[in-house]
This record gives sequence, structure tokens and C-alpha cells, in this order.
Amino acid sequence: MLTLSGITKSYGERRVLDDVSFDVSAGGLTGFVGGNGAGKTTTMRILLGVLARDAGEVTLDDRPLREADRRGFGYMPEERGLYPKMKVHEHIAYLARLHGFAKSDAGDRAGALLERLGLGERLGDPVEALSLGNQQRAQIAAALVHDPQVLILDEPFSGLDPLAVDVVADVLQERAARGASVLFSSHQLDVVERLCDDLVIIAGGRIRASGPRDQLRAEHSIRRYELVSSSDLGWLRSEPGVSVIEFDGGYALFDADADADAERVLARAVGEGGVRAFTPQHPSLAQIFKEVIK
Repeated sequence: MLTLSGITKSYGERRVLDDVSFDVSAGGLTGFVGGNGAGKTTTMRILLGVLARDAGEVTLDDRPLREADRRGFGYMPEERGLYPKMKVHEHIAYLARLHGFAKSDAGDRAGALLERLGLGERLGDPVEALSLGNQQRAQIAAALVHDPQVLILDEPFSGLDPLAVDVVADVLQERAARGASVLFSSHQLDVVERLCDDLVIIAGGRIRASGPRDQLRAEHSIRRYELVSSSDLGWLRSEPGVSVIEFDGGYALFDADADADAERVLARAVGEGGVRAFTPQHPSLAQIFKEVIK
């Protein structure tokens, strides 16, 4: 497990990180979300040792993080950093060799990974000949080729079409399933919500919420329910303790002030007959995000 405790960073009088603390569990994906300038990239660069922290500690498996540990990390920066003139397969194999793999093994690793990421037909093309989306896939391959146990990815889904998002997501989930700790930032909250086991929300350099996805949903949930019936639900508008959000004859979406109000609505709907569904509604990550950064 990778753990950040009390990380603080300032530039002059401006504090850009303030007591940032969270865990990145082994064998899981942690989504790191926040607006532009929230502190995501600064946090990642401190993890990588590119920036020095003013205070706080980073540990890996309960011991101080060492430079030797960082050399084994997989990192994908938001800005592309591959050599544009190098051929795709040659480039990724070269990076594998820098991590100590023999030439033949490096070539095999690079080829298999690029094939898995959907670049099998572009192995001999120079990086600059690839579309921006395919350059993004190649950049991800560069972060993964040495099979790191810690992955730090800054906007890995940027510029990818929906099919490519699914391919990259599958690859990241496979790495996590093999025990890697995966931390990635993204502005695509729907993708983060679908993929991640744990979520970290940062705003203004401070952590506003963090923890398992389902736990955050429970903590920030409101009593909102969807009710579907073959009977008209017009009576719901006059129920005390209930606010109707959407209504269409036998369909209603409503908020309840208390659990007892929701139970009373359900009991009456059953009494009226024809109840087809009564479903609690969980907040989306986008809704939680808007709530915690207010």
C-alpha cells in the first residue's frame, strides 16, 4: 500500500497542498479527481520525487518510500513524452531495456503489450505518425512495459474514444488484479466511477473526501427513491415529508425527509396496488463531487 500522510507544499505564500493524506491500496484502482489547479499533478510529482514536499511523509508498505522504489514505478504524465521519430515498438522495447530487461525479452514484452492496447498494426510506425489517441495508448504502454507494482497515471483516458477507453480500462484492471497499486487522475467522472474501488476528491489543495466508492455513496446519499406503479401516483404530491422531483402518472422520483416517510409512501403504494418497482437512488460521483467542493 502506498500512503500519503500530511503532505504540504507551498510556492512562496501560496499553499498548493495542505495536509494531503490518503491511501492507494495494492490490488485496486484509486481515482484521483479534482478541478484544474486542485493539486492532483503536484501530488503525483511529489510521489514520484520530482517535487520536494515541505512537510508530510510518503510510505510504501509501512516504510519510507525510497528512490529505488520510485525507479520501479510506472508513470504516465499528462503531457506526452515519447520520442516522436522513434518507431512505436522500438521505443517501448527501449524503455523496457532501461528497466533491465534483456533485448529479446524487452521486444516480446513491448509487442505483447502494444498488441493488447490495440496498436498491433502500428508497431513499425514512428510515434509522430500516430493519432493523438494512439499516442496516448503508446504512452500508457511506456508506463506499463516493466510490469510496475505502483502505477501513477495523469489523465490516462484523455483523447481516447469510447472503445479505446474500454481497452485501457481492461488493461488497468488486469494490472490491479495482479496486485498493482493504481492511482490515476481523470476529469471523466463516469469512467472513474465505473472503474475505481477507491476515490479521492481534492479541491484547493485539500482532500475533501476519500474512501471506498460505496462508502462515499452511502455517506453522501440523500433519501431519494424511484417508484413505479400501474396505478396513478398523484396522491404522492400531498404526502407530508415528501418532495416530488419527477412525476408522470405511474412514475415518480421523490425525496423523503426521513426513512419513516419513505416507508409510509411504500406502504400506501402497495395498498393502492400495482407497485412494480421501489428503488433507492444512489448519488453519482459527479453529484458527490459537486457537494464536497462547495
